[in-house]
Amino acid sequence: MLTFNTFWLKTKIVNPTESNNFAPNFNQDNHIIMIDIFEKIKHNRGPLGEHAKNAHGYFTFPKLYGEISNKMVFNGKERLVWSLNNYLGLANHPEVRKADADAAAEFGLAAPMGARMMSGNTDYHEKLEKDLAAFVQKKDAILVNFGYQAMVSAIDALVDRHDVIVYDSESHACILDGVRLHMGKRFVFPHNNIDNLEKQLQRATNLVKDNEGGILVITEGVFGMSGDQGKLKEIAALKQKYNFRLLVDDAHGFGTLGETGAGAGEEQGVQDDIDVYFGTFAKSMASIGAFLAGDTDVIEYLRYNMRSQIFAKSLPLPLVLGAQKRLELLKTKPELKEKLWTIVNALQNGLKDAGFEIGNTQSCVTPVYLNGSIPEATNLILDLRENYNIFCSMVVYPVVPKGIILLRLIPTAVHTMEDVKYTIDTFSTIHDDLKAGKYQSDKIPEFSLVS
Repeated sequence: MLTFNTFWLKTKIVNPTESNNFAPNFNQDNHIIMIDIFEKIKHNRGPLGEHAKNAHGYFTFPKLYGEISNKMVFNGKERLVWSLNNYLGLANHPEVRKADADAAAEFGLAAPMGARMMSGNTDYHEKLEKDLAAFVQKKDAILVNFGYQAMVSAIDALVDRHDVIVYDSESHACILDGVRLHMGKRFVFPHNNIDNLEKQLQRATNLVKDNEGGILVITEGVFGMSGDQGKLKEIAALKQKYNFRLLVDDAHGFGTLGETGAGAGEEQGVQDDIDVYFGTFAKSMASIGAFLAGDTDVIEYLRYNMRSQIFAKSLPLPLVLGAQKRLELLKTKPELKEKLWTIVNALQNGLKDAGFEIGNTQSCVTPVYLNGSIPEATNLILDLRENYNIFCSMVVYPVVPKGIILLRLIPTAVHTMEDVKYTIDTFSTIHDDLKAGKYQSDKIPEFSLVS
């Protein structure tokens, strides 16, 4: 069994406030000597970067090898993997692999050349947009190259300095970055707190009365860390009282929730109340790209005003045709989603029956909350990976409160019931070891010593 008493952090993190490099210096003419920004970042690596030398390649930026499935190779050994958003198992589905290969052989990765507006548009792009819109029950859709980039750009396009944004506090980083760029007012409401949302809507309404602005509410269909759904039904009900539009990031709900897979809005019966629906290909469709869907005039506006798409090369045809095949399978093979939820229910119910706290997840995302420090979390993950051959993601402060360890499991349609049983049994063992103090230390293990 691998032990932990030799995996100690050996590098000292420099506190920027203690460094003379950050005190203003003056020349003989009493002018401030400016600081070299590259010198500054040598001493302040950021909350994650400060651990890079010890964590890189193991706790951060790990490398998984082999076919994307429930088992892959990490650090030279096969592991049971619970960290891939391959929800429906399409990453290596034979029909998908063939469609990807055929499209690449016919068109290569260059076609079409140029941005959509200039020289990069095709019938294939437009057909996929039409089919995606129909699948999520909207009038039109626009393809985008990357979800993160598109969300930032869509927010920028939809609002101006007169408008007010109201958003959930646990929104994904792409939403937060889009909101940061907003030149007008923005109000945040505590996660899924509808009473507070209404207070923020009242504040926003008072502001826009005088400046001819509007209100955009932004939330998520499924929150990627906790797994709970955004309260879309309750938010939609407020439209009767307040005049606002609703943008929903449904990255984790698209393809996994709702009777047809149209997402959290369909699941909650309020798909029509979502004004702009965002879905990504990076989760249930196991690819690259994303889309926004809504009424025709709104999508046409985005098509001509989203800077990230106007000034970016078109999505390559192999990705477009690959997405078309994936969408076809979402529509024609409901057994994929049924298998996924068989695994999800078995895993989540089994964890709860074993006494684990998994929060209020209402999706495939399965968080397991434990109590412990960051060093304990890293030692626990080391034990899971090296001694039990389970690979899952670890989330600690500042993403979750201090003293909390979140193990994030992503079940998929390619997992088995044997995988579920083994994982629950293993988690029970490591939980007992955690409570017994096995993983206690005051430092983070150093990856360079792991073999």
